[in-house]
Amino acid sequence: MLLGVIRSLYQYNRWANFRVLGTSSSLSLEQLFQPVTMRTPCVRDTLVHTMSAEWIWLSRWKGTSPTAMLRAPDYPDLASIQTRWSEIDEEMQQFVTQLNPGVLSQVVEYTNTKGVKWAYPLWQMMIHQVNHATQHRSEVAVMLTHFGYSPGELDYLVYLDKIRPI
Repeated sequence: MLLGVIRSLYQYNRWANFRVLGTSSSLSLEQLFQPVTMRTPCVRDTLVHTMSAEWIWLSRWKGTSPTAMLRAPDYPDLASIQTRWSEIDEEMQQFVTQLNPGVLSQVVEYTNTKGVKWAYPLWQMMIHQVNHATQHRSEVAVMLTHFGYSPGELDYLVYLDKIRPI
């Protein structure tokens, strides 16, 4: 059952990510870089952070511990983010498709970007990654709404209602 839950969460994660990215394409370049408040990063920086977290976790699960997150300045526009995220997403989908129940319970050791070693069962890290992405997608959704471009509802049950017939 856990394998089915993980696969469902990653299909949802993909749907929600691309829904937010699609809505972000309505922004002007100026809006992409404009913080909504003095305490929040801009849409571009939040999208790159979310994408980077997905990449870094996937790398760890595959046995590599990157020493740094992806850098926002390396992504000067939405097209560059979409291109890189599509590559990461494809790799993630392949990883999730190849999972089996035994692998999910295995402990994965990694070193974070500060050089500290950690270890958790794979299933816990995978749920963490989706939860982390949900937090930052919500932040981007607020920013998009501020600019007049709400991505709409991003709830898991909304996703399930869209993929299955009534």
